[in-house]
Amino acid sequence: MFKTDYIQNIFADRIGGKQFGLTNEIYKFEKIKRAKREATKRHPEKQLIDLGVGEPDAKADDRVIKILAEEANLSENRFYADNGIDDFKIAAATYMKKVFGVDNLDPLTEINHVIGTKSALAMIPTAFINPGDITIMPSPNYPVLGTHTEYLGGKVVHLPLLEENSFLPKLETLSDEVLKKAKLLYLNYPNNPTGAVANRQFFKDVVTFAKKHELIVIHDAAYAGLVFDGEEPLSFLSVSGAKDVGIELHSLSKAFNMTGWRIGFVAGNAKLVSAIAFVKDNFDSGQFIPIQKAAAYALSLPEITKQTAEKYSRRHEYLTKVLKDLGFCVKKPKGSFYLYVRIPKSVENGPEFKSAEQFSQYLINEHLISTVPWDDVGSYIRLSVTFEANSVEEEKKVFEEIKARLTTTKFIF
Repeated sequence: MFKTDYIQNIFADRIGGKQFGLTNEIYKFEKIKRAKREATKRHPEKQLIDLGVGEPDAKADDRVIKILAEEANLSENRFYADNGIDDFKIAAATYMKKVFGVDNLDPLTEINHVIGTKSALAMIPTAFINPGDITIMPSPNYPVLGTHTEYLGGKVVHLPLLEENSFLPKLETLSDEVLKKAKLLYLNYPNNPTGAVANRQFFKDVVTFAKKHELIVIHDAAYAGLVFDGEEPLSFLSVSGAKDVGIELHSLSKAFNMTGWRIGFVAGNAKLVSAIAFVKDNFDSGQFIPIQKAAAYALSLPEITKQTAEKYSRRHEYLTKVLKDLGFCVKKPKGSFYLYVRIPKSVENGPEFKSAEQFSQYLINEHLISTVPWDDVGSYIRLSVTFEANSVEEEKKVFEEIKARLTTTKFIF
């Protein structure tokens, strides 16, 4: 009789090998989903307030959607895009100059489109990592580059992002042994999950460090345009020498509310861009041409990002005040839509919290407020201001409800 038992024995070790699908470990985002479902069932009279969503709450600009519809109706746009159309690359170069002051990018050799920066980060190690090579990853941080480094037999060395250092990594703490094997240095500012921003001096120091230790810098700039309170949009590539050592990834998902469109670009060192394009050519056949054309048009409208940033800044003001009033030690971030907050020790006449995961589950179960826990370096929760609200008045009502729910509890710090 034909059996399929052999299938369980042939999964790759990188995804669990013979134990794939058999372990009881549950990914933290799945735990959050389950907790939200259960809490909503227990309290059908109360609406869940989701502060854990890591995506924009608004749809793309109507003008951009109109371009997509028009271009999708043209028969010549039905073909494969391969490594991208020139219109998009030129628009990206113009955008980099207008918004970030980066005026030395050749659109045809130093820019390439990607089907979202997540897929680009997943591909990058394929171009550079051999077994035994090291990728340096700040922690906490977006993990995809590290995941694929390990898939390829490489090693990830984590650099802690500490509150006392403004959530910037201390590069000088890396050992000579690590630096001899390291190839990639990953950075992400404004940062997910901390909301921290980098400054020009930090990027200058990164360039010097990368040249000294022959590192490739991968800067994920997905939130680069979403800054406020006196911060100006800052690109790693705007620093002298940056293009000699690295690349930068830009996404229209966060900056232009185009999450599901899956479009972005990589820019910087021509050799590095060429290597990524070579790998990419073996992964996909390019993003749908009408999406690229609509995205090119969006890049000509950076005021979309500015307006979105103003909304997030306003919401951060409200949320920071609510949390401060409740006793949390919290500072408004200067970029992104994330607020990163250290958890309390306990609640009066209630449980103690040994981890951010415990506290996050408590907020869902007791108050129907969803957040994302991070226990990588200390115990923090990440809150996002991308909840759905169609007006300033609706926003205020959300924050009033958050405060009303949480003031029923006394937090111990």
